[in-house]
Amino acid sequence: MADQTTNQDPRSQYPGTEAQTGETIEHPGRTEDMPQEPDHGEHTYRGSGRLDGRKALITGGDSGIGRAVAIAYSREGADVAIVYLPEEEDDAQETVRLVQEAGRKALAIPGDIRDEQFCTDLVQRTVDELGGLDILVNNAAFQMNQAGGLADITTEQLDRVFKTNLYAMFWITKAALPHLKPGSTIVNTSSIQAFDPSPGLLDYATTKAGILNFTKGLAQQLAEQGIRVNAVCPGPIWTPLIPATMDEEKVDSFGGDTPLGRAGQPAEMAPAFVFFASQESSYVTGDRIVATGGKLA
Repeated sequence: MADQTTNQDPRSQYPGTEAQTGETIEHPGRTEDMPQEPDHGEHTYRGSGRLDGRKALITGGDSGIGRAVAIAYSREGADVAIVYLPEEEDDAQETVRLVQEAGRKALAIPGDIRDEQFCTDLVQRTVDELGGLDILVNNAAFQMNQAGGLADITTEQLDRVFKTNLYAMFWITKAALPHLKPGSTIVNTSSIQAFDPSPGLLDYATTKAGILNFTKGLAQQLAEQGIRVNAVCPGPIWTPLIPATMDEEKVDSFGGDTPLGRAGQPAEMAPAFVFFASQESSYVTGDRIVATGGKLA
């Protein structure tokens, strides 16, 4: 576990590819089934009240980056609602426990964001049960690596990727806008795939580029309302989605091609989401933070 209070060599701060067995797990992937569990900041993230009293909604908040953000937000003083697939209930309840452990209110909303009505309802439920909405994090995503590239991407897969990654973001954000007041923030999870697409993730990469353009355009639209919109663009991050959607060879070498020589951990992404949600980034909108282990984007 990394101690974030001291200077450390970022190459060895976390285990590298030597700790990755290449073992795959069943989709959508549970944290406890991973051969090497990620660090979400459970033992390291220390809050300082930067989000006191705020209400946050995080899609895909049960595990991976979403869990790390939920932990960080709650320790910064925010109440948190998370959205997740019903089959990820165990992971979701662990995130709920961690948020409550920080002394904040936690709301768990199971469902499939490919359904427009569910997207509308989850926003209203968040507002009703948390008492408002100040921070929206569009983080949920689906990917499935296809070695054959475009030829192997079925219409069924394309539909799932686009609806999960793009349609839901439009639906949820549209439903959230009437509830967001000046000073509210929207943070979208894009990816290095938006700039450097992997052939086997062509559909996923296309959506991540779309998320970045959505961020830039919406930021211009909402600036006059005092609402900021930004994006975080992670590189290879060790989450359940990786062993659940990639073959053993890719899992085994995941992150090894970065200049730092390893995959990133969800805990290393959370501070970027906190920055964009807090007043510390009050003059930043339509922008991005790229955290890729040194891979140029």
